[in-house]
Amino acid sequence: MPRPASPGPAPKKSAAPRLAEILRVDHAGEYGAVAIYKGQQAVFGRRAKTRAIAEQLKHMEEEEQHHLDAFDDLLNEHNVRPTAMTPIWNAAGFGLGVVTALMGEKAAHACTEAVENVIEQHYGDQVEELKDSEPEMAAIFAKFREDELNHRDIAVENGAQDAPGYAVLSKVITAGCKAAIKITEKI
Repeated sequence: MPRPASPGPAPKKSAAPRLAEILRVDHAGEYGAVAIYKGQQAVFGRRAKTRAIAEQLKHMEEEEQHHLDAFDDLLNEHNVRPTAMTPIWNAAGFGLGVVTALMGEKAAHACTEAVENVIEQHYGDQVEELKDSEPEMAAIFAKFREDELNHRDIAVENGAQDAPGYAVLSKVITAGCKAAIKITEKI
């Protein structure tokens, strides 16, 4: 008589829809942030004159990569698929990084300030939303929010608001980030 097949590991339970949205968006945001910093470094890392900002951006990218790695784990743990927009966000993020770096160091910092303003507010809202139902996750998001605030403060200290066309640049990047969040929640 044949032996019954082993049931294997239990299937993972999928996250609730709202938690899936949160994890998908945050993963995509960190993915985009890494791409932006890589794009900026591709420009600034080529000249000795801009190596200092390239090193500063490398450090920020490493922190964003740490966040991205954590979200990779959370997506897996909660059985949430990443956004289908990942290739587009990668190209858009890298392109935004390159363009703002080509505009100069202050424009690159203005990009960081605009992105981090949106993200820190986004994390803050999520911490409030999850603090009772997912306190461990809320604590992770609070830590990541502090890192984003630090990046924003570095950008401001380095002249973000003195960038040529700062007001328009900031508004366009902010609107783009908010649109990306809404799209990524669903796709």
